[in-house]
Amino acid sequence: MSKIIAIANQKGGCGKSPTAVNLGIGLVRKGKKVLIVDADPQGSASICLGVNEPDELDYTLANAMLDVINDEKIDYKKLIHHHCEGVDFIPANIELSGLEVSMVSVMSREMVMKCLLGELTEQYDVILIDCMPSLGVITINALTCANSVIIPSQAAYLPVKGLQQLIKTISRVKKQINPSLIIEGLLLTMVDMRSNYTKDIIEALGNTYGESIRIFENRIPMSVRAAETSAVGKSIYTHDARSKVAKSYELLTEEVLENE
Repeated sequence: MSKIIAIANQKGGCGKSPTAVNLGIGLVRKGKKVLIVDADPQGSASICLGVNEPDELDYTLANAMLDVINDEKIDYKKLIHHHCEGVDFIPANIELSGLEVSMVSVMSREMVMKCLLGELTEQYDVILIDCMPSLGVITINALTCANSVIIPSQAAYLPVKGLQQLIKTISRVKKQINPSLIIEGLLLTMVDMRSNYTKDIIEALGNTYGESIRIFENRIPMSVRAAETSAVGKSIYTHDARSKVAKSYELLTEEVLENE
């Protein structure tokens, strides 16, 4: 059975999609069979994996979830794409926003994604879900079917301040829907360790959450080369294999594997 990890933060620009892609491909490089689910209507993970125009795709996560709601057969062969670096992925586009609005009246609406992925759990070692930057019904779906959550966050005051609401939401899902859900860890991204401000934020994070939530030892440094990966549709391992970012994601992958 797959280990399902949701990568979530209700604030955008925190590196969720690059983390999903580089962690996913990092796990493939360690011999794991991995599926990345793009659960963001912006299609950021899909773009990072080489889909130039996600909105032009005619069968994505939104269509498949709608098939679940309507009790229709899902075309998994059409739904699942394969990236040249060995990872499979389910793309998303703007249709996911429309689906979220229409799901308000759907019975057991938080279970739709779990039903969709249930057919795939024996085919993959790890399924990573790149959540949208909100705490709406699609993100609740991701938390409902996940075993754990990785929370990427910038080392800055406002992103860190926003973690409280996300942690409360995860706690509510754990209590009411998914009792096995845990927080795998807090991942600091776009880190500039030359700054005293960054060091102060990291110290404050440790003081606030260190006893209750794991903070990954490896932090993802700020890098222009890393930002370029979304434009070329490749992982940091292919785009800039010798960079500090590539090393950081490799070490993060090892930390995640230690939790198995």
